[in-house]
Amino acid sequence: MKLNKKVFSTVFLFTCFILVITDSFVVESETGTCKPSGKLRGKKPPPKKCNKEHDSDCCKEGELYDTYTCSPRVSGRTKATLTLNGFGPGEDGGGRCECDNRYHNDTELIVALSTGWFKFNKKQRCMNYINIHGNGKTVKAKVVDECDSTMGCDKDHDYQPPCGNHIVDASDAVWDALGVHGKKRGEMEIYWSDA
Repeated sequence: MKLNKKVFSTVFLFTCFILVITDSFVVESETGTCKPSGKLRGKKPPPKKCNKEHDSDCCKEGELYDTYTCSPRVSGRTKATLTLNGFGPGEDGGGRCECDNRYHNDTELIVALSTGWFKFNKKQRCMNYINIHGNGKTVKAKVVDECDSTMGCDKDHDYQPPCGNHIVDASDAVWDALGVHGKKRGEMEIYWSDA
């Protein structure tokens, strides 16, 4: 059976298009790129409304903050920044934890993950454990919340900027287990993996 030139050209172009699209997805997943999905303009928090506990930042009027719906690709050794967070009522973590709609004690080995990692595969990490490697030690912690990378600078987010796309926001207990105390807490480069 002979194909006429018009049909052949259409099939050829369609095949080339599919190859280009497939190739771009492979490159992105192999490199683990994650670009900002937008910008959020900061608003000045009302007086005494921004919770500065754990040296948290407050939004600045007019400043543009990157937002992300993605996070870098997860591997057996995913690079991240460990930050300090409170998970109880009135602490800098904001409201109840998203996984179980509860507050948690800071003596629990718990974390919040950046949006892309938290929402991966319909929140499959909710109430499951990750291994955190830092300061020459390893600790296993339960994922209980999202560190929102898509929104911020409002009451629901304690007037703090959106989370970065590579954050593991941890309780005091996680920092204790990693042997980091006092003023050394706040930000630390770590690696993590699903447990």
